[in-house]
Amino acid sequence: MQAGEVLRRTAFEMLDKAKGGKLETLKKVNKREIVEGVTPEYTQRRIQAILAYAKKYSPFYQKYENAQSLQDFPVMCKMDYNENKDEILSDEYRDQKNSLFKLSTSGSTGAPFTVLCDGDKMNRVNMNFISVMELNGFRLGMKRGEFRVWIPGKNTITKWKSFKNNLIMIDISNMGDEALAGICEKIRKEKIQVLVAYSSALTALTGYIKRNQIDISKWSVEMVFSMGEALPQQTYDAVKEIWGFAPVRSYGNNENGFIAIQLNEEDRYTTDLYNFHIEMLKLDSDEPVEQGELGRIVVTDYYNRAFPMIRYDTGDTGIYEEVVDENGRVHGYFTEIYGRRGSLMYNCKGEPLSIHVFMNVLINLEGIVHQAKCIQWEKTRYELLLNADREKINEQEVVDSYRHYLGEEAQIDVTYVDEIPIQASGKRMVCENRCPNYQ
Repeated sequence: MQAGEVLRRTAFEMLDKAKGGKLETLKKVNKREIVEGVTPEYTQRRIQAILAYAKKYSPFYQKYENAQSLQDFPVMCKMDYNENKDEILSDEYRDQKNSLFKLSTSGSTGAPFTVLCDGDKMNRVNMNFISVMELNGFRLGMKRGEFRVWIPGKNTITKWKSFKNNLIMIDISNMGDEALAGICEKIRKEKIQVLVAYSSALTALTGYIKRNQIDISKWSVEMVFSMGEALPQQTYDAVKEIWGFAPVRSYGNNENGFIAIQLNEEDRYTTDLYNFHIEMLKLDSDEPVEQGELGRIVVTDYYNRAFPMIRYDTGDTGIYEEVVDENGRVHGYFTEIYGRRGSLMYNCKGEPLSIHVFMNVLINLEGIVHQAKCIQWEKTRYELLLNADREKINEQEVVDSYRHYLGEEAQIDVTYVDEIPIQASGKRMVCENRCPNYQ
């Protein structure tokens, strides 16, 4: 246990207690409801509360004032929210728009998207993260390294926030051997205790450690937390082999928070039914699937009132089941999650690139590029499919944004499309590798 960890945990507890202990209460309730399940009465009450609020304060949902049940509301994807974002915004928060929190993502479906949220929802996002971590052995205040494509001025954090949260930014825009050597040195030197990483980054890191027989005996890593796209079993096993403990698998997104978490090395993911309602709909219609059948993951967020997210089609697919225990409490489990399985792309030097390189490029093009997909055909030849506003787009600027990561010698052909073709899994991906050299 590091001194910085104890200091930050103590500071958090003292400050929160001085403010009435709201965050600690949120955390405790969130953890309890994930483990113990929720009552049907709670689910019905939360659904009715967010529907009533949306019908009263959101101009978009006022059109559904006569709707009586959740199924009377439309299923919404990222593009639907983007096209109607001003109408969806709650009138209660319209004058506070500039002070609302922003949760930005391109998503692995390739549609850039920013969700506004109020302070209460932001607190719940933060405590939801801490809750799912603590259920797997995390201690508040532990030093964590977050693997992302960190973009200055977009998603990087200040030195003060880094210090306060004991958070080290680890950039994964390049995952070649030279970059991975630097990452390994940072993990050792900074005495990072928790690695929070997308599965593509974990796959590259564990492969590098094993391939080069890196000595981790002086590392301080106690926990590996996987987020984003599904973690391959090979990578899961590699983490156990290297560190002696299993990584924690999770499922969630930037716009809602963590939706489901693996507990006690179970094969399934336990759903957070305290914050979310889950529907599973057919791949080709908005009809519900049978329990145990593959379907689209559709989420209703109970607590974002500034920007109500009702029946949000996440773009992911999976297999879900709900069970009622002997106490009448409902538990939800994902037995399979097929979302966020991006193809591993390579730059012109043959170095692997994270799927999140392409996702973060799209964040900067929000409002101009609606969807995009980068296909690698050969080692240095790529095709960029763009569903974009042709009157606003600067094609060269977009191509240069991709070339920054792919390499100066990259041949990038642009094809404009009305829609990005959907894959058999039911997802539209931001990248796909069709190069024979990498098959």
